[in-house]
Order: sequence, then structure tokens, then C-alpha cells
Amino acid sequence: MFRKVQNIDTAFKQYRLFTLCILCCSTITISIAVFKSFQFASNMQDKIYVLANGKALEAFASDRKENIPIEAKDHVKTFHQLFFTLDPDEQAIKTTVTKALYLADESAKKIYDNLQENKFYSGLISGNVNQTIKVDSVTVDVNQYPFRFRCYATQQIIRPTTISTRTLITEGGLRNVSRTDNNSHGFLIERWSTIENKDIKTVNRN
Repeated sequence: MFRKVQNIDTAFKQYRLFTLCILCCSTITISIAVFKSFQFASNMQDKIYVLANGKALEAFASDRKENIPIEAKDHVKTFHQLFFTLDPDEQAIKTTVTKALYLADESAKKIYDNLQENKFYSGLISGNVNQTIKVDSVTVDVNQYPFRFRCYATQQIIRPTTISTRTLITEGGLRNVSRTDNNSHGFLIERWSTIENKDIKTVNRN
């Protein structure tokens, strides 16, 4: 009888030890799973997926301060491409210039109004003239605010009989504004002015 009780007590101790081991293993497994879940969620917050040409591309979120030079240069480049890429079509000119004016203050609007008053755009349309621009480089000084920039570009003016190439150098400031659909970089060009715009060469078209 005593041996039977002793066997039951031993079995109970073994069962309790086994249960304790299972409990410890379960606790460790759950802890690891929770930790990994939080780690995965944290990593996912630093990832952005961008849809481009039907493909999901992974991008990484970062502090805007790190991206200021890149975004500022792209903002300036985008503005100049929109403002100076012109086709002999009134609606096309209005569409591209309107997009450009969202990226700059009244200094750009004044230049646009002056060009309109001087019949520049109507001259392009009546003369079937195309104007394109290639931004060669953009420098941005991020050590002062508003950020100062200078843009170096080359214009090409295509007429029915000739093709003219011109240099274009502009400068201005950049201040922070809210990001919108019309201004994805969150910058606004201000005090924009042209430093140089002169002919390099003109060639006859065959």
C-alpha cells in the first residue's frame, strides 16, 4: 500500500514537472512570437511600396532632413521643365505652365504675365515653334533658410527652318510648404529670376 502511494506521488511529481516544462516552453514561444511581431511591424513602418508601371517597388521612409537636397533639386528641375517645355498649342501651354505655377510664388507668375503681354506664347503658336529644355545641374545651399538654388540649363528652340540653342541660368529661394497633389515635394520657389539666357548657336534645318 505504501509503495502504491509512493508511486502515485512520484507520478504526480513527474506530471507536474512535465506540465511546468510545457508551460515554460509555451511562454518562451509566445514571447518570441510577440517580439518578432513587434519587430516586423516596426520594420514595415519604415517601408513604402510605390506602384510604378504596374510594379510594386519598395521604398524606405527616412527623415526629410536627409532628403532635402535631393527633393529640392528635383523640385527646381520639375518647375523648369514644366515652365520652359512648350508646344505650339494654346491648351498644352496653359496646362504645363499652370502646373509649374503651383511650384512657385508670384515671381514666376509675373514672368508668365510679361511673356503673355509680349505675345511670346501666341508667337510660338502662330510660328509652329517648339521649345524644350534640358536641366544640366542644380545647386542648392541647405545651410541657410530659405534655401538658395541656382539652375543651369540648355534650351532648344525648334522653328520650321532653324534650331537655336540657348543657355539658361536662373536662381531663387525655396521655402517649405505643405505637400499636396499639385506640389508633391513640399517646396515653393520664391524670388525667381533669370541671370543669363543667351544664344549658343543656330543651325538651319534640312
